[in-house]
Amino acid sequence: MKHGRLFGAGTALVTPFTRDGAVDEKALRALIDWQIAEGIHFLVPCGSTGEAATLSPDEHRRVVEITVEQVAGRMPVIAGAGSNDTKKAIAFSREMQAAGATHLLHVSPMYNKPPQRGIIAHFEAIADAVDLPVVMYNVPGRTASNMEADTTLKLAENSRLIAVKEASGDMAQIGRIIRDRPDGFSVLSGDDALTVAIMAAGGDGVISVTSNATPKLVAQLTESVRAGNMREAREIEARLADWTAAAFVESNPLPVKAALTMLGRIENALRLPLVPLADKHSAAVRASLEKAGAL
Repeated sequence: MKHGRLFGAGTALVTPFTRDGAVDEKALRALIDWQIAEGIHFLVPCGSTGEAATLSPDEHRRVVEITVEQVAGRMPVIAGAGSNDTKKAIAFSREMQAAGATHLLHVSPMYNKPPQRGIIAHFEAIADAVDLPVVMYNVPGRTASNMEADTTLKLAENSRLIAVKEASGDMAQIGRIIRDRPDGFSVLSGDDALTVAIMAAGGDGVISVTSNATPKLVAQLTESVRAGNMREAREIEARLADWTAAAFVESNPLPVKAALTMLGRIENALRLPLVPLADKHSAAVRASLEKAGAL
């Protein structure tokens, strides 16, 4: 998969912190080992789930280096390198390549709200400046702008722009991209609740938040759809449904960090302005993990 179409389940990794706010290297390495043992297909450090916005440049690079070291070539490592400043995005990309990432994840520019031609110019500049394959990320709920299907399809003509993580929630848009994409271009769900729907429409997998706590089930879910075993896929989807909902009861990654704390894998530590999950949601998160068989 490292040199072909991306498929299956990739975990958008949380970044564990110690109680004093430092990156918890020991917990991160253990989390990565567990993800691999549970059958996840690739890892995505330093995205929004990984609190990249509050990592220093040195911390960002170190988290990717740790991930690469721990993975040891067993699967792709798709490093978040996004910025709404194209020059910074290119500089981040070069740092992630030096850290050993196999792919880059670049979000469509947030806050600036460029027109579609600006989004195209942003991604093309990144593709021209780096050697690694790039996964584009469309998440209007965070960026305040949508990458339209025509924009994604235009960018997909560039051989270095090899996939899109689609979190628009617009199945008509996603379906159009799936139908009209060039050979070898992957369409990955960026919304856990739509993984089966997107894959059933011809998509290739998911970059998942929920798989931080349930990697085996999310990996099996994608494998079942790829094998055409929709009955099994629907059974797994139903088993995960409460957790899929609970994982977004407050802003990501608040619920998933609470869940991993319940599983004894990390400290429930976040960086401001993010704060721990509200107590009123803890019972629902715990119950959903129990239903999924994770706890």
